[in-house]
Amino acid sequence: MNDEYAERVRRLTALRHSDTVLSGVRPLSAAAQLDRIRALAGDDLAPDFYGEGGAVAALEQRVAELLDVEEAVFFPTGTMAQQVAMRYGAELTGRTGVGLHPLSHPLLHERDAYALLAGVRAVRTTTAPRNPTADEIAALDEPIGTLLLELPLRDAGFVLPSWDDLVATVGAAREGGARVHLDGARLWESTVHLRHSAAEIAALADSVYVSFYKSLGGISGAALAGDATLARYARAWRHRYGGTLFQQWPTALAALHGLEYELPRLPGYVAHARVVAEALAALPGARVHPAPPHTHQFRLWLPHPADALNDANLALAEEEKAWFAGGWQATELPGLAMAEVTVAGPALELDADRVTELGNRFLRRIPAA
Repeated sequence: MNDEYAERVRRLTALRHSDTVLSGVRPLSAAAQLDRIRALAGDDLAPDFYGEGGAVAALEQRVAELLDVEEAVFFPTGTMAQQVAMRYGAELTGRTGVGLHPLSHPLLHERDAYALLAGVRAVRTTTAPRNPTADEIAALDEPIGTLLLELPLRDAGFVLPSWDDLVATVGAAREGGARVHLDGARLWESTVHLRHSAAEIAALADSVYVSFYKSLGGISGAALAGDATLARYARAWRHRYGGTLFQQWPTALAALHGLEYELPRLPGYVAHARVVAEALAALPGARVHPAPPHTHQFRLWLPHPADALNDANLALAEEEKAWFAGGWQATELPGLAMAEVTVAGPALELDADRVTELGNRFLRRIPAA
């Protein structure tokens, strides 16, 4: 076991045993995950075989119903699903350009897979820390085959456009002859800010990818959803990418559990995130963005070194069984650090006064400069 992995296990152990959790969820043990999927499987559910039947088929049907599309195709990763979507758009339109935000997941977190494996190229849509506007799409200096919109744009602070702006941007892409694909890794919790259902959001696009673990508590996995023609193409390319595994029923069952039990709770998380963010913004030197949050996740800055904040959070969890927020990162400004805050089930126990009290306990553990 290397030092980095050992430190990660230490943090997860501290989080799991915390009685109070502001940001995130208590990690489940492998045994607890098995108990959860065993309860869903029952005695009659047959396993899937190479992506057909069983829990995988049940999951695909459920996602198609939730998004009101013809079909959904299970993928082991969202990275793979989105490469297929971008490739499909290029083949249909004859255009290899894909409209991508510089902060989008394909550009920041996938090691250039869109270019090296899918054979498409990035056309950057805007440098502003938000999704592109209709005017920006109309003003692109080269044609694109697909416009990829990440909802919310995670690396800009989990930010969403307004519904009217989103509709206008989609319209501008279509006027230019492009297909529209939604990176909906966190689509499920975007419905509150956009004031439309997941199905209504999906109806704007030609295809949409959704994740089963980012907000739903699954093990892993994703789905690519759209019409039946896209689904046939997706299954063929999933096979070519090595994503048609022999059996994936544990992952599919965990995803079904998330859709059944966690999905209905997400609007409550979003509402409470606004309470938490307002309380945190009142801490000495603190800043939150966006204010109020667009989803149940937002960014928090504090005027202290990242290492000091991470050490304080771990000490608070291990010694007082209270978890504030982890994953602090240094910023371009020395002495100012940022963390992503996720308001989920455990945080519902904390009203504004308790958030403030926990924040002050956390700050008292930071050594004076």
